[in-house]
Order: sequence, then C-alpha cells, then structure tokens
Amino acid sequence: MRKLRVLVAMHDVLVPPPNADELPASETWDYQMELDVVRTLRGLGHDVHVLGVGEELRPVRDAIAEQKPHVVFNILSDFHDVVTYEAHFVSYLELCKQPYTGCNPRGITLAGDKALSKQILTWHRIPVPAFAVFPLRSRRAKLPRKMAFPVIVKSAVQHGSAGIAQASVVHDDQELAERVEFLHRTLQTDVVVEQFLAGREFTVSVLGNERLESFPIQELWFDKLPEGNEAIATARVKWDERYQKRVGLCTGRARDLPAELEQRIHAIAKRTYRALHLSGYARIDLRMDAEGRVYVIEANVNNDLTPGEDFPESCKQIGIDYGQLLQRILNTGLAYKPAWMVE
Repeated sequence: MRKLRVLVAMHDVLVPPPNADELPASETWDYQMELDVVRTLRGLGHDVHVLGVGEELRPVRDAIAEQKPHVVFNILSDFHDVVTYEAHFVSYLELCKQPYTGCNPRGITLAGDKALSKQILTWHRIPVPAFAVFPLRSRRAKLPRKMAFPVIVKSAVQHGSAGIAQASVVHDDQELAERVEFLHRTLQTDVVVEQFLAGREFTVSVLGNERLESFPIQELWFDKLPEGNEAIATARVKWDERYQKRVGLCTGRARDLPAELEQRIHAIAKRTYRALHLSGYARIDLRMDAEGRVYVIEANVNNDLTPGEDFPESCKQIGIDYGQLLQRILNTGLAYKPAWMVE
C-alpha cells in the first residue's frame, strides 16, 4: 500500500484536542468520527495532517500549498453553517485541482435537495413516495388532491433529521399547515411533504464512481416504541442516547428479506446513486410499505463514518474492517476524474 499525504478537512470546532486518545468515549462523542478517521489513517501508515475549516477559504488554499496532499479526506457537512454550501467547498477543492474523497459538487447538490432529487428519481422511474413542495415564502399549505393523509413534513435541505419529530407525521390540512409554518419559521428552508409509509426502514451503503459496490442492507427498528408513536428516525432518536435506549432503538442487518427482494433493493440503491450523479460514497435510505413495495426516501452523501454507524457496520458484516473501508474511500477519491483531469 502506497503511503499517502492526507489532509483531513473537518469543522474547526470538531478538531480533536491533542490528548483525545487518552479521554473516555463520553468526552469525545462530539468529534468521535473525526478522531477515528485521523487515528485510523495514521494507523494505516499515511502522513496525516488535520485542517480545521472555519469561515475562510484562504487557510484551505494555504494548507494545500504547504502540505501538497495526494488527497483531501473531506468530512465537512456544511460551510458557513449552511448545508447547501457543502457543495461549494468541494467545488473550491476542484478549482484548486485537489483530489478529495466523497461526493462531487453536482451530486451533493442534487442529493441534498430532497425535492429536486425526488423529481429526478421520478423521471428515472425510481420509486419514491408521492410528494409536494412548499417553498419558504409560500402561503398556507394544503395537500394536493393527488395525495392522501397521513404525510410526513420535512425540511427540503437539512441533514441529520433536523426538524423531524413525531409531530412531523400529520393527518389533516390543519396539522399540515401548522407543521409547514413551523419548519418555515424555525429552519428557514423550503419544505417537502411526502406520503408517509408506515413500514420498515432500510439503508444501503454504496461505494464507487462508475463501478459501484453496495454492502449489506441495514434496518432500523424499535423494541419499546410507545403506543401511538411512529417508527421514524426523529432528531431526538438520532442524537439523544438516553432516548434511544428508552424507545429501544435497534439497527442491524435487515431481517428475513427474501433473496429476490434483497437484490431489488440493491438495484434500486445503485440506480438512485447513478441517477443523482453521485461519486465517492453514499447511504441510500428506503422504506417498504405493508404490501412489500420499496421506495427511496433520500440519498445521503458523505454520510457518517463513525464506527457503529450504518456504513462502517455494513462493511464490517462482510469482513471489511474500518481501516480497509477508509482505504477504499481514499482509493475511490483518487480514482475520481473531475473536469480538470479530463483531457
């Protein structure tokens, strides 16, 4: 394996302190992914430097000029605290003619807009739930005639289940109008409303540029969900460890799926990846209704690489350890050919 100069780009507030390896996991939780990525890459023998990215681009350019990295390992999720600017940061890397890991700018833009991505997937005849979009300045929301309640109300661009709660699943026009207004006011983004599917939730991790590899299907379920609650990944479920235990959150390899259905889910995930022009790696989220029909909910590019999360865990299930996964991500980034490389 070739020793690489790797510049790990992360949010400046998530740069692990010098003594992070000596701290208990309870104190490193906020920057656990950053810490694991850096120490694992170093453990692989690479020459690793950390770049904490704030609000200025000049330090990025200076670090590239000084370190001359073979590749930037990009684990930023936004820029200037704006999630849609994530693509712009990667565009800047391309303008610097700097190879990087993860998704390209066009793919980030297409996948990051839940409304636009659903429109594209619909055109490609990839199954998605019926949906409607309510722009930030729109008047009182009302469900289109082609849709029926219940529906789930989400931000069109935010990550990490931001704005998603049990109240996001609504059952009439009054609840819909109130929830849309709440998200417009609190998140200041467009809102997408989609048919709610009260079924099983799956994720498929995909790696590659032109040639794609997908990993074992993961499932999310709850063992102790209170009566009347919907089995959805709310912001509280995603970020509150005590609440996760209270509702019995479980994730693992999908249970009791017929081989034919598994093949269909993998095929849908790869078609989604290609339709949205993704590269590097991504996690495709899907739900299955009571009749066994599978729908794409969204594609998450540059998703969480913390050990135990869906992508590393699905790789682990087939014998790919964490170091091997990060090396594959490095190799995939180096193999990607942006416009400036095309002769």
